[in-house]
Amino acid sequence: MTMLSRLSEWFWNERLWFPEGLGWADLEDRDGLTYAKASDLWVSLPIALAFLIIRQIFERTVAIQLAAALGVKEKVRPQAAHNPTLESYFRITSKNPKQGEIESLGKKTGYSESQIHRWFRRRRNEERPNKLKKFKEASWRFTFYLLAFIAGLAALIDKPWLYKMKEMWAGFPMLTLLPSQYWYYMIELGFYMSLLFSVASDVKRKDFKEQIVHHVATILLISFSWCVNYIRAGTLIMLVHDASDYLLESAKMFNYAGWRKACNYIFIVFAVIFIITRLVIFPFWILHCTWVYPVTVYPPFFGYYFFNGLLFVLQCLHIFWAVLILRMAIKFLPGNNIVEDERSDREETDTEDDEEEQEDRKNGPVQNGHSPLNNNHHRKTE
Repeated sequence: MTMLSRLSEWFWNERLWFPEGLGWADLEDRDGLTYAKASDLWVSLPIALAFLIIRQIFERTVAIQLAAALGVKEKVRPQAAHNPTLESYFRITSKNPKQGEIESLGKKTGYSESQIHRWFRRRRNEERPNKLKKFKEASWRFTFYLLAFIAGLAALIDKPWLYKMKEMWAGFPMLTLLPSQYWYYMIELGFYMSLLFSVASDVKRKDFKEQIVHHVATILLISFSWCVNYIRAGTLIMLVHDASDYLLESAKMFNYAGWRKACNYIFIVFAVIFIITRLVIFPFWILHCTWVYPVTVYPPFFGYYFFNGLLFVLQCLHIFWAVLILRMAIKFLPGNNIVEDERSDREETDTEDDEEEQEDRKNGPVQNGHSPLNNNHHRKTE
């Protein structure tokens, strides 16, 4: 307990989080004025739980109906035939066997190399999320991001720091808390916590690790800015991020529905807004006002470096995602008629199945007590 007390005392040391001469006493409620407190953050936990429940209901009702309205259809995936030997190898050893391992598995099962390749290809596809799951996830995020952007804009539209960013530090740290700021913060924090809780069941993409870093950095950034009353800066940062996210999710929805032109047009708008908000407004307006301007008012302190360090982490992720966006933009060149998410794990197809099956028929069944895979019921749809 003594060690925990010392750690808590060190963590909440005023010299870490405030400029010299200011501290927690300056954020005590008085004269009818309310200030942000660290204890308020506990509210985000039940909000995160509520989001997880609401998401399940939304995906099973609204998202399903929306998918049907937009014509989202699932193609039949050829299933890998039941084989205990291959299944055990798939789960325990590797999902992508090497050539020498394929030959060994062929001796154990009696399958030809082409049949083993096909079995593993189909088995891998079985673990990939189907189009409907992707659509439901995208529609949930689209709904939240759109509503969050509208709510954030309504909360900030009449605030002076939206138009003159230096105003975010006027009177710091004695910045009174408004009800709109309180709910904007708690709802955003609860949502990102729910994303972190559900990351294991969500669609895995190539930027999975970057998404984890983003969620953790965002949660830390929101929590820290709340505790030390950087709320005005925090609301601007959240608004900038919400400004483009709903467009990306809507482009995904139309992509999964097969609405190619709508997907492409929305993606163009998304790319433009993303570049403007994440690579122009965020670094040259917001970061400039949190990194350069404060040192003209207060000497640098640990909280100043910690806050801006998290912002620089987000900016690095912005650059990483901007590269992916530009790679997807190349698909607008002549001959490309649809934009796919570069982060997605694409399904493997059975384009060679017909040739393999013809070869198998010529060679006949394997003569070791095992029958070959039955691939006649499925064609190229994976």
